[in-house]
Amino acid sequence: MATLKKYDMQGKEVGSVKVDDALLEVFAHSQSMKDYIVAIRNNARQWSANTKRRSESHHTGKKPHPQKGQGRSRQGDLAAPHYKGGAVVWGPKPKFDVHTRINKKERRAAIRYLIAEKIKANKVHVLHSEGMEEPKTQKMAEFLGSLSLQDRRILMLGSPEQAGVVAHDNLVKSLRNIPKKEYLPLPQVNGYELARSQEIVVLESALNELIALLG
Repeated sequence: MATLKKYDMQGKEVGSVKVDDALLEVFAHSQSMKDYIVAIRNNARQWSANTKRRSESHHTGKKPHPQKGQGRSRQGDLAAPHYKGGAVVWGPKPKFDVHTRINKKERRAAIRYLIAEKIKANKVHVLHSEGMEEPKTQKMAEFLGSLSLQDRRILMLGSPEQAGVVAHDNLVKSLRNIPKKEYLPLPQVNGYELARSQEIVVLESALNELIALLG
């Protein structure tokens, strides 16, 4: 049975939480996980690159020089790609309807698998977040330093039900100015953020939701 250690804001261990091994026996095919993460990155692209074709390039329609009589190769107009300010050959154009569909079962399986692997590797920590009366980045940095997490990429997971609680907001504000540290409400967690994070810190208020997600 896996054990999640619970810490207070001073970095002192104040308890532990047991996670049933049956919840950690999760399988996700490596190819489906790769497709899922690639789809997330693809859907995050802006697709705004735009180059002008010959019909869009603003140039006169007059021929650069006469068709015959000068011994030069014939040219149609100044919008040709080899002229300065001309069109771009096979340049990028904005794409529409490029959303990559993600299968719901694959997404759930990937998230469950990545969380389970983090728990098995003892890379999930529980934070008892009381005592944050005001935003204090230094206090959050000291907490991460007490767990030797200051140089690690951290993903903090919280409960959306506490979005309006003052202590919870102060916690989020204290975290956002520290490099390589991200915060997400648990329902918004995705496989890309889980895969790129080295450690996970779960707020105590979101612990039951995390275990329910594994189930």
